[in-house]
Amino acid sequence: MKILILNGPNLNLLGTREKTIYGSESFDQYFEELVRVFPDFTLEYFQSNIEGEIINKIHEVRFTFDGIVLNAAAYTHTSVAIRDAISAVDIPIIEVHISNVHQREAFRHTSMISASCVGVIAGFGLDSYRLGVEALSKINQDK
Repeated sequence: MKILILNGPNLNLLGTREKTIYGSESFDQYFEELVRVFPDFTLEYFQSNIEGEIINKIHEVRFTFDGIVLNAAAYTHTSVAIRDAISAVDIPIIEVHISNVHQREAFRHTSMISASCVGVIAGFGLDSYRLGVEALSKINQDK
């Protein structure tokens, strides 16, 4: 199984930004752990602070990957364009968030992309990504 982990803006700063919310581990460190946990999967990672690059990546992998674990970060709450890109491709996409967005500021309670994703995982720290990969594995087994 081939899965893309796709991160949006500011997630390149994990490990150094707002540690009380996001923890002290960098995503590169966590990604190495994911690769060890799922040795039979091909996991790839892409991060961008640019909305168009995220959209382009979703388009690019639509025929070659079995699913995407997407943390669109702040774009979750603002991007109709990312929502449309998700709706335009025929692979399952799981929306993930490190924090429980419903315990945070009110503007974070609304997701523009949730309705286009097959599921949402939030509030389990970086482990939200592992849960997303497991969900995609189950979805693909059930096909």
